[in-house]
Parts: sequence; structure tokens; C-alpha cells
Amino acid sequence: MCGITGWIDWNKDLTQHPSVLENMTDTLAPRGPDAAGTWIVPRCALGHRRLSVMDPANGAQPMTRKVGENTFAVVYNGELYNAPELKRELEERGHRFRTTCDTEVLLAAYVEWGPGCVDRFNGIFAFAAWNNEEQSLFAARDRLGVKPFFYAYTEGRLLFGSEPKAILAHPDFPAQINGEGLAEIFAVGPARTPGHGVYKNLTELKPGHCLTLDANGLRIRAYWKLESRPHEDDVEATAAKVQELLRDTVIRQLASDVPVCTLLSGGLDSSALTSLAASYYKDQGLGTLHTFSVDYVDNDKHFKANAFQPNADAPWIQRMTDHLGTVHHPIEFDTPELVEALRQVVSARDLPGMADVDGSLYLFCREIKKHATVAISGEAADEIFGGYPWFHREEALNADTFPWSLATPDRVNLLSKDFVDWVKPEQYVKERYRQALSEVPRLAGENQQQNRMREMSYLNITRFMPTLLDRKDRMSMAVGLEVRVPFCDHRLVEYVWNIPWEIKTSGDREKGILRKALRGVLPEDVLTRKKSPYPKTHNPNYLAAVRSWVLEILDDSSSPLLQFIDVAKIRALAEDDGGKFDLPWFGQLMTGPQLFAYLAQVDTWLRQYKVAIR
Repeated sequence: MCGITGWIDWNKDLTQHPSVLENMTDTLAPRGPDAAGTWIVPRCALGHRRLSVMDPANGAQPMTRKVGENTFAVVYNGELYNAPELKRELEERGHRFRTTCDTEVLLAAYVEWGPGCVDRFNGIFAFAAWNNEEQSLFAARDRLGVKPFFYAYTEGRLLFGSEPKAILAHPDFPAQINGEGLAEIFAVGPARTPGHGVYKNLTELKPGHCLTLDANGLRIRAYWKLESRPHEDDVEATAAKVQELLRDTVIRQLASDVPVCTLLSGGLDSSALTSLAASYYKDQGLGTLHTFSVDYVDNDKHFKANAFQPNADAPWIQRMTDHLGTVHHPIEFDTPELVEALRQVVSARDLPGMADVDGSLYLFCREIKKHATVAISGEAADEIFGGYPWFHREEALNADTFPWSLATPDRVNLLSKDFVDWVKPEQYVKERYRQALSEVPRLAGENQQQNRMREMSYLNITRFMPTLLDRKDRMSMAVGLEVRVPFCDHRLVEYVWNIPWEIKTSGDREKGILRKALRGVLPEDVLTRKKSPYPKTHNPNYLAAVRSWVLEILDDSSSPLLQFIDVAKIRALAEDDGGKFDLPWFGQLMTGPQLFAYLAQVDTWLRQYKVAIR
């Protein structure tokens, strides 16, 4: 895993501006703490920061390859899980390899197949390849968007990077935001509309898309999308296929030349991946698998079950580690660390994010990095198998909006009237929701309920899941930890997408088909455990700390946040300890304390990045 950046310009000789490229590259140092490299020709400048995972001695980037008189160069962030098969096919076609890293396989694949190479890749990736003879750049992002790719294009110039900070480091790209970007922050956030970079003139290359740039301009196309078709397998065959795909995916993603571990919450998803990984380690004689879990000081004292978080993780983690015999590392944080991390994760995201949910993951990854370089995580299972509460609650199914954001009117009520009149946040959210629904690939013959569940699945895969993938990438890579997400294997996603809802909920349970697929893999009590999300702190000290922080902001007349909010209403909410937001206003975990923390993050971001309103 790595950080990539680049600058293509038809109006400047980039060999005269090496320091600009170096500055852009240096911003990504946390993503790649092991090495740095740049490559410049007159029209193309590529920068790379490396986190060594495969072939540490020989996989330096930018990587180049000479073919006759032509030179190809690539910068790449990701992992190709089918690199061995691709390498064999490329060798049969006459390619010779000097390394054992997948970067060389990816570059040879581009040389051999051009833009069509992406159709052959199984992995997580964002890369940019330069063809010097054609004076063209080709860039692509993996199908589900696990790895990030941002860009800014004006006629004659393209800037790109793994994170906005690389582009913001260019002297000609100021940190600005307009009304649409502010609507993303205050109405959609901490999610983002696909393709939206929030900053003015900043764009995200959407998952499953690629771009081509040459002297004729920029062209973007989708090379992959979900397709709806009839599901032919019965329940038993479906369960068997799900287990087969998941087992193959986990085995592929355990490939590494550095230590690998798993994140374990004791829930269905992480327990399944850990069990499959532990079994593979045992079969291959690879030693004992290491597992990691996260919790908070005194959480056992303050935890209160609710519909979104029905039980605590600790007993279930113990159940799984005893069952599998893993070397377990329980990590625990206290309130002061979480509050301080709220500032650090703004720098990691370049935007306000999921408050302490981000902060705890950042701290968690930082501790894991002391023991391992690669971790396996259970993201995406709830989106593709329909595990979230809003798949099963009538008020969410019937809501004419994103089901994880039912409190948008309450959020808007906390904004200043002038700001609301300007950006029209509720209308903005409605338009984004309609846009999402218009994209759903329908299947002829489905009834109203089947059609609605297909909509819900699409919304979750394309609108909610990217928020969690973005969070996982940015928090982990901020400390140089690579996190792999087997449930995002596109073969598994394509298959499960078309499983009818009545099969997905086999046994009248959320993720019923996944539970059926894991019989024999997990203990029965773990197999039937009710879903509980990534843990958050329930310590009242956290609420007190973020509430105090917000009150300090409200008392600071220089705060850039004040122009956007109704100060009196926020103050009243703070004095009420956020009680009006005791149910989630975003996702499953973000209630009153997280609302205060999010506002504090917005204030921090506006100040730290010196964001201009345009």
C-alpha cells in the first residue's frame, strides 16, 4: 500500500519544477513510510510514497519499463490478489519479470492490454500509468472504491493524488469551498456524494471508473458496474457458493511478505474472516494468527444496550479467541486520547469525519502497526448482505431519503437561516437521493418489496459503504497500516447483489444466507449473535469534553464555524447535553456527543486548512 500523486501539464516543462512534485509527494509520507520516489519528464511528473508489503527490496516506484524506444511509467497504490495468475499469462506472452511484486505485474498488464487491463484485475487499486510515446496518462480505481483517487482538472493541467492534501500542496490549487461543498459537509457529511471532492474544483474518480488524458483532453468511463440478473441457485447452492467465494478471497488476501493480522470484534463478519484465516495459517504451517480488538476505559460500566448496539463485544471476542487459539491483543483507549485524536483525524481525512468513530480507529490502527503491517477487516458485509437495522425497520424502508440519515431536518434546524437559504440543504439531499435511485439497475418482474430491497442494497453499496471504506483507508494509512477487506471482492459482491431478499434473509434473520454459509466455520452461538456495530465510547466524560469544546467555539467570535450555525440553538443543545440527539443522526453510532465532535471538527478543518468560501 502506498500514496500516489502526479502532475500532467501541456503548458509547462515539469522538469523545471521538481520541488513542487516533491512537496506533493511528501504530504503522503504517512501512507508510505518506507520509501519515496519521483519521476519527471517534460509533460508528466509522478510521485510515490511506499509501504513495503510485497518484495520490499525490489518494488520501488515510480516503476518504469522500456518497450523499444517507448517508456511506460506507473505509480500504484493497492494489491492485486490475482497477480500470480496474471504473471503466468504475461510470461506466456513474452514478458520477463525482475521482481516478485505486483506493481511490475500491473505495469506489464498495462503494456500488454492497455486500458483493458483493469477488466482482468482482482484487487484493490488506484494507479496512474504514463505512455511517453503517446504522451498520455491512464488512471483507474478499483471496482468498489477501496483505494482512493482524487484529481483536479483544468484545461491543459491535471493534478491527482491518493488524498486531497497532495493536490492542495500544489501552489496553484487553493483550499476553497462553495455552496455545494458546504451542503456536502452540513447535510450529507460525514458521507460524500460519489465523485465529489468537497473542495472547489476537486473531483473523486468514482469506483469502477478510469480516465484517459492526452493533448485532446480528459475522458472518463465506467469499466464496471452492478448488473441485475435472475438468481438461479437455490438456498443450499447459494450458501455453498458464498462460502466458496469468501474462502478463496480470504486465502488470496493473506498473501504478504510482512506480518498479517485480523481485526476481531466477536461479530459474525470479523469472526468469519478470522476463522478462515486461522484455518489457513494452521493448514500452511504459518504459525499462530494474531488478532486485535478495540474498546474504551470503563465502557463496561457505561454501556447501555439499544436497537443499534444490542450487546457489548468483549465476551464474544473472548469466545472466539478461546475457540481459535489466536494470539489476541485487546487495545483500550481513554477519553483524553479520543478527544485529542479528533484533531489528528481531520488531517488524515482532509475533512471533518466520523468524530470519535474515526479517532478510535486511527488510534487502534496506530497500535496495530507496532505489531503488523497488514490487517484483515470485515467492512462491507452489512452493505452487501443487508445487515444494518435500516434494512429491517419500517421507518427507514419507507423514508424518502437515505436510511442512515433520517435526522436531516433536525440537523438543518441547527444551521443559520441565511446559510440554509443559500445552500438549501434539504433540497440538496433530496436531489442526491433521487440521483442515487435513478442509477439502480432494475430487474424486470420484481415486485414492489423486491424492488425496494434492491434499491436499499444499491444505496448501501454505492453511498454508505464508500464512507466506511474511505474511513478505513484514511485512518489506517495515516499510520502506515494496510487494511484488506475481503467482503469487497467484486466476485462476491456481484454474486450476492442478485441473491433475492428472501434468500438473503434465510431463517428470518439479517444476513441469514451468510450465517448459513458459515455453518461449520463458526460456533453456533457466534453464528447467531445479533449484529452490533464497531464500538463507540459510552463514557460520559467524552460527552463532557466535546460539549465543553463546542461551548468554547461558540464563545470565540473568530470561529469560522459560527457563520454556518444557529449559535443559540447549538448552545441550548449543549446545555441539554445533546439529549435531543439520543438516536443516531448518521449511521448507527453518531448521536449527541458525535454531533458536538463533528462541529468541532468542522471548526478545526476550516481553521487548519484556511478554507476560503467561494
